[in-house]
Parts: sequence; C-alpha cells; structure tokens
Amino acid sequence: MTRLLLDTTFLIDAERGGVGLDNVIADDDDVAIAAITIAELRVGVLLADDRRRQDRMAFLDAVRNGLPVVGYDSDVADVHGDLLAFVRRFGTPRGAHDLVIAATARATGRDVVTADRAAFEGLPGVEVHLHR
Repeated sequence: MTRLLLDTTFLIDAERGGVGLDNVIADDDDVAIAAITIAELRVGVLLADDRRRQDRMAFLDAVRNGLPVVGYDSDVADVHGDLLAFVRRFGTPRGAHDLVIAATARATGRDVVTADRAAFEGLPGVEVHLHR
C-alpha cells in the first residue's frame, strides 16, 4: 500500500482528460488530498464560464466526496514552516499552495502525485510521483 496525496495539477489533468481517478490509482493505495486543493479546485469552478461551471462543480463534488481531505493542523503547520525556511534559505521559491501540499504530504507520511514535478522536487522529506 502506498500513501498518496494528490496534487491539484494531477486532478486538473484528470478532469481535463476525462480520466477517472480509479484508472490511475491502485485499489490498495491510501489516497487523500490537502484541504488547500479544495480551494484551488473551487477557484476553477468560480472562474469558469457558464458552459464549464457545472462540469467543474461536479468534478469538485466527486473529489470532495470520494477522497479524504487532510486539514491544515499544527503538524502540517510545523512542516510548512520548515519548508518555508528551506526555500528561503536556499533561494528556491515555490508556490504558496504547493508548499502547503508538500507540508501536508510530509506531515502525514504521504507521497505527492503531481503533473508538475518542479513544484515539489528537492524539498526535504517530500517524495514525488510524476503522473502525466
């Protein structure tokens, strides 16, 4: 069993490609998403034109109802602080939401599944699986 945390880019690629999550996740994988991913997907719903909004909302509902959502708790906050200090110390800036996802993964012992390896590569203690 692999403990995975799905990144927003992975989910957006899955939605755009019409790929069901069951097609890319093994039955014995323990899969979750970070709470910030709900916010990122919701922005996509709210900014979509009328034609796409309903489909995006249905996808968001499916993700929210089908996967556990890991909240931003004190353990995640501690790791987030560690990662913020790391990227500032070494001058390797990352997206704010990507760092929250990375912190959530590391704090909960999960590997990040992403379509954007560069967002997470080189962060200490963060394992990355690229999926395209």
